[in-house]
Amino acid sequence: MHVNLIKNLKEIFNNLNATNTNLLEQIYSDDLIFEDPAHKIQGLKNFQLYCQNLYQRVHKCKFQFHNVEYFNSGAILEWTMLLQHPRLNRGNEFSVAGVSIIKFNDKIYSHRDYFDLGAMLYEQLPLFGSMTKFIKRKLGTA
Repeated sequence: MHVNLIKNLKEIFNNLNATNTNLLEQIYSDDLIFEDPAHKIQGLKNFQLYCQNLYQRVHKCKFQFHNVEYFNSGAILEWTMLLQHPRLNRGNEFSVAGVSIIKFNDKIYSHRDYFDLGAMLYEQLPLFGSMTKFIKRKLGTA
């Protein structure tokens, strides 16, 4: 059952757009808590609204899933997101690596994404991108 839940999650996120966020109801419980480096969203309906707004501006958002590790009532997923947004990276596609930790019963009730917000946003903006990359080079992280 959990393998099917993860399989469905992968399929849904690779087909998600602003008009089909109702698909999220197949995998998430009504009391979902979703977190990432920039947001904490409580409730499936609020998460659906967030996704509708997000995907209205996105030209492409696909995920390459690399590894899934299961634990008692959850899973850890490694992924690379391929993103194309008109205001980021001059509208060109770029990638961001990340990890999701999800917890579930029959459906997912907790989903937390970890990724480098700087790589996703700040490095993709003309002025901030140059500054962020400069700082990372000075710190020896780039």
